[in-house]
Amino acid sequence: MLTIYIDADGCPVKDEVYRVARRCDLAVCVVANSYLQMPRWGRAELVMVGRGEGVADDWIAAHAGTGDIVVTADIPLAARCLEVDARVVHPKGREFTPESIGDALAGRELTQHLLELGGTPGGPAPMSARDRSRFLNTLDAVVQSLLRAHRG
Repeated sequence: MLTIYIDADGCPVKDEVYRVARRCDLAVCVVANSYLQMPRWGRAELVMVGRGEGVADDWIAAHAGTGDIVVTADIPLAARCLEVDARVVHPKGREFTPESIGDALAGRELTQHLLELGGTPGGPAPMSARDRSRFLNTLDAVVQSLLRAHRG
């Protein structure tokens, strides 16, 4: 059964995920370090994990697999999920793939190195309506692709 896992702490597109999942009758697993308001819908589940760096990531990486979708901006988590054949979508609508994850990891490492040298973090640009639209389009395309593969 296809499940969408949301790396929920700070995820700006939870409502969009719920909308797609409800339309396609998919399970959603929201993984967070603290309580989050959830929709009143039987296929959405909140999994509260312990506090600490990487706890939610470890839980998602241990449970996601082939035929699942992970929604995260966390590049190392994306890489771990790709290793177990899950599909991974960034909240701004970019799908991480085995071909693209190396560049994303390298860019993240370079940014961290520059910060360690005293650079000033710029942070990501705020979510725009265009980002949300791109995310919805990408998520829908990934879901439809997985549903077709499951039927065939």
